[in-house]
Amino acid sequence: MSAQLQFKGHVYLLPLIAILLNITSCTTNNRNINRVSLVGAGASFPAPLYERWLSDYNQQNPNVEINYQAIGSSAGVQQLIEGTVDFAASDVGITNEQAAKIKRGAIALPITAGSVVLAYNLKPSFQSSQVNPPTSIKLSRQVYVDIFLGKITNWNHPRIAAANPGVNLPNLPIQVVHRTDGSGTTNVLTQHLSAISPEWKSKVAAGKSVAWPVGIGGKGNEGVTALIQQIPGAIGYVEYVYAKQNKLPMAALENKFGNYITPTPESVAQTLEAVKLPADNLIAFITDPTDAQSYPIVTYTWLLTYHQYPNRVKAQALKNFIDWAVIDGQKSSLELGYIPLSQKVVLQVQSAAKRIGE
Repeated sequence: MSAQLQFKGHVYLLPLIAILLNITSCTTNNRNINRVSLVGAGASFPAPLYERWLSDYNQQNPNVEINYQAIGSSAGVQQLIEGTVDFAASDVGITNEQAAKIKRGAIALPITAGSVVLAYNLKPSFQSSQVNPPTSIKLSRQVYVDIFLGKITNWNHPRIAAANPGVNLPNLPIQVVHRTDGSGTTNVLTQHLSAISPEWKSKVAAGKSVAWPVGIGGKGNEGVTALIQQIPGAIGYVEYVYAKQNKLPMAALENKFGNYITPTPESVAQTLEAVKLPADNLIAFITDPTDAQSYPIVTYTWLLTYHQYPNRVKAQALKNFIDWAVIDGQKSSLELGYIPLSQKVVLQVQSAAKRIGE
């Protein structure tokens, strides 16, 4: 009788244990599903904004961890092709040839916009007798082309002085600083230089990496910024935010209309109004804007995703982040020195992002 009761007790307990194990398993699985990790890499141009976005988004969505490495547009696109990241970022989008290498498909989404500025350092060196360096200079179209070609080599050159009457330009050698890595920022600048100078187009051309006639190189926007800060007489190209955050003076550049325009959110937004994004891939550039008040070197920067994701949870997490970035995230853009997307572009991005994971 005692043995029979013991046997019945085991019979009753087994279903209960199975139910408890099933509940524990479901709880663990739900916890794993809710916790998502995404990895991205690419352009340094939008990196300060991405850093803010990922911090803000994680505070609101603690189970979603997104890591981003600013390794340059070229390296980011290459990692997307190799499948080692969940998304990439590029200041030049992605070419048809590159996209064709991605079996899972690629989607390019303009996520923010900004300007490439010519920042400089005219602070006197230790040996210099100059006390007050100029805080604002103008550079004509042909002058800044010739600086990068190595044809204008001193800051008190007569052609620089002609555009800056009354400005005490120092007798200081010009030291050009450029990128060493494959860079969307480089591509944006050299596309512009090619558009305004036949000599540049024939001798150097445009690209994410070019054979610079003169200068020294730094890695990423941060590397170029650091070199400009360190070298009296330096001039280099960086994304506006890097110059702003490091208090580097930025040259007013002559635009196609003939006006000298300082890079500001207003002058950059004026340029973006003329950019028409095609419906099929949302990638477009304007290399030499014609509007009288347009700053001449402006670009969108793109977040690149796959079309298909083996992991549906990752796909949905990325879609949720993108939707947040083009709505709530845009509020941080202007504060940091980027240009918020227009409502029309936001709707285009949201429509394209629906294809992720489908």
